[in-house]
Amino acid sequence: MKHEHILVMRFSALGDVAMTVPVVWALAREYPDVRITVLSRPYARTFFEDLAPNVNFMAADVHQEYHGVRGLNALYRRLVAKQPTHIADLHSVLRSEYLRMRFNLGRFRVEHIAKQRHERRRLVSRNNKVLEPLKTPFENYLDVFARLGFPIHRLDDFRSILPPEGGNLNMLPRIVGPKRSWEQWIGIAPFAAHEGKVYPTERMEQVIEGLTETYPKCRIFLFGRGRREDEVFPRWVKRWPACVYCGWHLETMHQELILMSHLDVMLSMDSANMHMASLTGTTVVSVWGATHPLAGFMGFHQSLDNAVGLDLSCRPCSIYGQRPCHYGDYHCMADIQPQTIIDRIKHVIHEKAAHD
Repeated sequence: MKHEHILVMRFSALGDVAMTVPVVWALAREYPDVRITVLSRPYARTFFEDLAPNVNFMAADVHQEYHGVRGLNALYRRLVAKQPTHIADLHSVLRSEYLRMRFNLGRFRVEHIAKQRHERRRLVSRNNKVLEPLKTPFENYLDVFARLGFPIHRLDDFRSILPPEGGNLNMLPRIVGPKRSWEQWIGIAPFAAHEGKVYPTERMEQVIEGLTETYPKCRIFLFGRGRREDEVFPRWVKRWPACVYCGWHLETMHQELILMSHLDVMLSMDSANMHMASLTGTTVVSVWGATHPLAGFMGFHQSLDNAVGLDLSCRPCSIYGQRPCHYGDYHCMADIQPQTIIDRIKHVIHEKAAHD
């Protein structure tokens, strides 16, 4: 008799993969005798390699090594060799659907995520918008495992992929630590993949100015890697000595997670950094424009009280933020006052200081 072995597939963007972590952690904890293999892109290894003794990670580069039908067939053969008994497709796109079809033909037990396409269309409709909360990805993932015969009851027990005291700061360059008792450590991740999810740069500069005036001893860590970060962050580092461009000093995502675990607060857009900080138990003040928490993509255990956004009739206009603004000016972001964000950050820091 085969031992139960669940193959979990999720190939998508960093933030989406991060949202599977609490669910896989809870699954592994409730079913310690079940083997779990997470199949994802190579960058996701950091999330899963030390998550639980019965969780393994398998990297699949679906753009190179396993590209096209021939590549997916090779990937399928490699997966079958691992002898899974249950298949959980947490992505449900063409690649995973093809693999799912192959597993179904092989008479494996297969379930997949429901995309809620009808509900999403109603939420972002320009006319007759229905402002009702959608199921979160976490809830949808739970449904998949319940249908496979593995109901999960302890998801809320998840707090962090790092120890309760945070990651080891000694693993980071000297420019980062140690953290002194009089310092406030604030993370800022000001960019996202789509314009509808990005707070205007000049307004973010007002936020940084306000934070450095409010907290003269603070340190501000700038997260993100890409062209826009390389254009903007050096200017900010030069203007405000409190700022540190993490991309210049941290080499791995694991190092970024360690640093995030010691922040007093993270300021992020609706982006991967919100989800990464959530995996370390750090409170996130998130800024929302074209997208909306009603779509279900808040960070794990994050409070709606810390989600900053405007109550506009056009919001949300997009689930993922990729649609162009109906009015051409993204006023859903541009009209958010910097002081609103500063006040929310101050509230979080005050609450954390009172708790500590």
